[in-house]
Parts: sequence; structure tokens; C-alpha cells
Amino acid sequence: MSAYKDFAKANDAYVAGFGNKGELPLPPSKKLLIVTCMDARINVYGELGINEGEAHVVRNAGGSAKDALRSIIISQRLLGTREIAVFHHTGCGMLTFDSPQLRTIVKEGSPGDAALAQAVDNIDFLEFSALEDSVKEDVKFLQENPLVLPQTKVTGWVYEVETGKIRQIV
Repeated sequence: MSAYKDFAKANDAYVAGFGNKGELPLPPSKKLLIVTCMDARINVYGELGINEGEAHVVRNAGGSAKDALRSIIISQRLLGTREIAVFHHTGCGMLTFDSPQLRTIVKEGSPGDAALAQAVDNIDFLEFSALEDSVKEDVKFLQENPLVLPQTKVTGWVYEVETGKIRQIV
């Protein structure tokens, strides 16, 4: 069964408790942007006690700051965020492969497809081999990036999927 078939019913329940959320301003009230992984086990709002309207949340494979840069620029320059929190997590799939391995898997799925092979060869999947080091590297990337506003507070964290706890790395 396809998951989308449950969307309308779930949305009806959400709308019933929606209240005045439609009146929330576009800029996030905490001036905060969170970069985190797309992992389905992560509930950013629950783990950090953040409500709708308080923070931008950018999710991608591994919680990569490089992959989130476009969103960060828009969030800062147009919507006023001044703090960035980078969250990576234990048990992340990005620790389990490297780009050449994934490129091979993709190519083997469509043998002889030259366009696909060329396209996948041009992607850096931004995997990492050491969790805490990856957090430090992402924080450093943001702190040194001229596209990120100079006075931005950038912190780096690890979320433990086994316990729900967070710990600050940077």
C-alpha cells in the first residue's frame, strides 16, 4: 500500500487542531536554522522542544551543511536567521558507504546507461567516516564560508538515536 493514501485523513486530523498557526510570521521567531539528517527516526521538533514558526529545519542525507548552503543563504539573507545548529546522529547511513561504492550500485542498476553513469559520476554524496569529525567539519565549513553572515552563531551536535539524547560537539 502506498503511504500517500493516508495523507488526506491525517491532514484532516492536523487541520482540526491547527488553530491560529496560519497567522505565524514567515521569519522564524528564534532566528534559528537547524541542519539535520533526513533519517525518519529523527523528530527535530520533539527532541529540541521547538514549535512551528520558531526555526527553519533543513534536512538532507547526513545533515550536510554543504548540501544545505542554498537554504542557509535564503534563510539568513531574506528571513533573518542568525544562528545555525548542525545536528548529525548515531547510526547514520552516511557512515556505511563511500561515493565510489554508491556510484557503482547506481550504475549496476542501469547497465549501459551512459547518461546515468555520467550524472552519478558528477555527484559527491558527502559521506563521512567519523561522526564527531563530520560535525566539526560542517561547523568549520559554515564558520569560514563567506556566504554565511559573519556574526552567525554556529553550533554542532550529535543526536543519539538509541537514547534520544543530544550532546554538543562544537
